Amino acid sequence: MKTFLTILLTAALAVTATWFVMHRPAAPTSAERKPLFYQSPMHPWIKSDKPGRCTICGMELVPIYPGEKSFDESGSGNVVALMQNQIQVVGVQTVKVMTQPLVRTLEVAGMIDDDASRHRILSAYVDGRVEKLFVNTMGAEVTAGQPLAELYSPTLLQTEREYRQLSGDLKIQAGLRLRQMGLNQEQIRAVDLKPTDALTSEILSPISGTIVGQDVYEGQTVATGDKLFEIADFSTMWFVFRAYEQDLPWVKLGETVSITTPSLPGRTFEGKIAFIDPNFDEATRSTKVRVILPNPLVNGRRELLHKLYADGSVNVEAPTVLSVPRSAVIQTGPEAVVYVDRGNGAYARNIVKLGRRGDSLLEIVSGLTEGDKVVTNGNLLIDGQAEMNRSFMSEEAPPAKASEVKSLNEEQQKALTTFLKMADEMSKALAADDLVAFNQASAPSMMETYTLTKALRKTSSDPPGLDALDEARHFHGFENLKDARTAFLKFTMAATNVLQPLHDIQGAPAFDIWECTMVNQAIPGAAKKGRWLQLGGRPGLNPFFGKEMQDCATEIKP
Repeated sequence: MKTFLTILLTAALAVTATWFVMHRPAAPTSAERKPLFYQSPMHPWIKSDKPGRCTICGMELVPIYPGEKSFDESGSGNVVALMQNQIQVVGVQTVKVMTQPLVRTLEVAGMIDDDASRHRILSAYVDGRVEKLFVNTMGAEVTAGQPLAELYSPTLLQTEREYRQLSGDLKIQAGLRLRQMGLNQEQIRAVDLKPTDALTSEILSPISGTIVGQDVYEGQTVATGDKLFEIADFSTMWFVFRAYEQDLPWVKLGETVSITTPSLPGRTFEGKIAFIDPNFDEATRSTKVRVILPNPLVNGRRELLHKLYADGSVNVEAPTVLSVPRSAVIQTGPEAVVYVDRGNGAYARNIVKLGRRGDSLLEIVSGLTEGDKVVTNGNLLIDGQAEMNRSFMSEEAPPAKASEVKSLNEEQQKALTTFLKMADEMSKALAADDLVAFNQASAPSMMETYTLTKALRKTSSDPPGLDALDEARHFHGFENLKDARTAFLKFTMAATNVLQPLHDIQGAPAFDIWECTMVNQAIPGAAKKGRWLQLGGRPGLNPFFGKEMQDCATEIKP
């Protein structure tokens, strides 16, 4: 089906090609320079050994002389040839493929938490009664050694009297018992100077910090082990966020994180990544990352409050890698494509494998070499023309060889049945705008897809598209429907490509394939057509639009 871009390019090429034919210099009549053949600039596979017109578009064929590059030497439809005027009309721009640093700004969200290593719960060491509270306000700032309460404890009082009366080793043993009852060394040394009629002992703060929990009141009787106070040191805070599987190659210890919070608009705090949790959460496909933030007192209060929501920005840079601008890559399905300038107006379609994604650059793992010139502007129009070339050529070419799978064995039937149930649940969840249900349904995608592709590979001829399906089986517990639908589109297109030829073969469970022709309106940058799998013969429910437009669905008959 011709897209709008394809039609636009066709018109542009037709106008410039017509101008070229009308204004090109007359061919030399000398026998020294005879055309090798005549070729259509619009449909390069149309060639002739004599002048004439294109049998498809009716345009006059252009002579190709010795030494000149033909419009499409490959004959595959994957090379688009443009004349100089056409290049100007389309606005083609190119850049060289280079080895350069890959920079990315990783946006994260998390929570401001206190330093767990500086969080204390103060419990009663002995039975007693709280006679007086020196601190009885939540949020009060205290220092290490500051009295928090006075405790009357007969057991403690008796041990103090024994300590005053004993000497030598016996006094040391009594001192040890006092330590066990909660007194520090300074308090124990002061027992000898304590008035004999004093009946209480002070409970001191073990650390400096903020009172975040108070569980006693004056006059309350407490037993050994009862919680009295909870103290947190807020002078240093932790910003904790989740790093998802695809982001882990970027997150390194020591990286600087810029942090903002809605409670302090216009303020930015910076800290270093100090810890990456090695316990990976399989359910969310993520792990926790900790950033250390200083939080001094300002005008008597801490700026970063406990349990605040915060956003983080991690500016990271990878070592130099082979990369291209994002605008050079076209990715509407499982394949990533670039167009390479081969000179003389020829642009070749190259399939590339992508690595990490930077803010403005994409890492190229394979498919290009340093120094190649790739198209960064006009590549969508060139791709539209290449698609037309391939579609016209396929009309004249013999049909592609179908899968040689004639029937499914028991292992393949079981794997396919389980896979179809999973795919059906995934599409059903997205059609209902239920992100939680989708994350649950997609959780076994890696294992179930692997099981299916492994089973199907045990045939005399693998069904086409198994590698693409393997690459699309990774789902990571998405936080929004937009990202979930984008990943699902890649997965479901690969799945339908593999399973459609198996629709009616012996042993295959019943399933339906549905299609929407407006997917690009729901998922920016996607192709117009998107397909998905369903079970049970129920009406098609669109997973790409959800409740907004469920009835955009047409069943694809085998």
